[in-house]
Amino acid sequence: MAPLAGDPNRGAIAMLYDITGIERLERVRKDFVANVSHELRTPLTAVCGYAETLLEGGLDDPENSRQFAAIILAKSRQLANIVTDLLILSSLEGGKPPAPQPISLRESIESALRTVEPAAKTRGVRLVSGSFDDLSVLGHDIRLEQVWVNLLENAIKFNRPDGEVRVEVTRSADCAMVHVRDTGLGIPSRDLPRIFERFYRVDKARSRATGGTGLGLAIVKHAVEQMGGSVSVESRVGLGSVFTVALPSCENNHPANGC
Repeated sequence: MAPLAGDPNRGAIAMLYDITGIERLERVRKDFVANVSHELRTPLTAVCGYAETLLEGGLDDPENSRQFAAIILAKSRQLANIVTDLLILSSLEGGKPPAPQPISLRESIESALRTVEPAAKTRGVRLVSGSFDDLSVLGHDIRLEQVWVNLLENAIKFNRPDGEVRVEVTRSADCAMVHVRDTGLGIPSRDLPRIFERFYRVDKARSRATGGTGLGLAIVKHAVEQMGGSVSVESRVGLGSVFTVALPSCENNHPANGC
């Protein structure tokens, strides 16, 4: 605040700045750094601990040394997955998206199903793809396939033994709707608003045990929105979840408006 020029009795002028947005971004940045540090520290601690054990005599214990080496390998892969997902998320948030191109929805989904098929067989989960006419959507082929892979991997990891993951495609006036349904654990209603946040996990212990990074759904959300679409979820505990991705079809005259 400063007095007006000339006669100070005439009044003063004040300038007010709304820094709500700046404060929010700073809080998000600090939370992100703290989360990354925590997520990296856990596997790094395990790698260092087991490596030290091997060097301090564990190599002479054939019964345990192989087990320790397997743990080090698993934790190293977990670190690599976290770094890979962070790079993907960074490119989605900061990079200029490529120009959207027409993509065959059938080919994209079938490729993703082939990618996750070994994991589904290992866990005894059936993959079912409903029949649908092929549709062309506007997007980026590599990122779109990553969306399906991330959703399918989650549906497999958090499913029950002898469960099922079903992919269905419907169509609205100007969008293609892809539904990924599972017969898994379901998500409590209190967690639904936050599941697309970075590093947010509904079941932290099980997610880490299955190799999850906590970034998969954040990548899904950013990738879909970058392609002018949207993603939503419905879930009931014990009955499973349905993730729905809406993408602009090639017949949409105004793809920038989104779905």
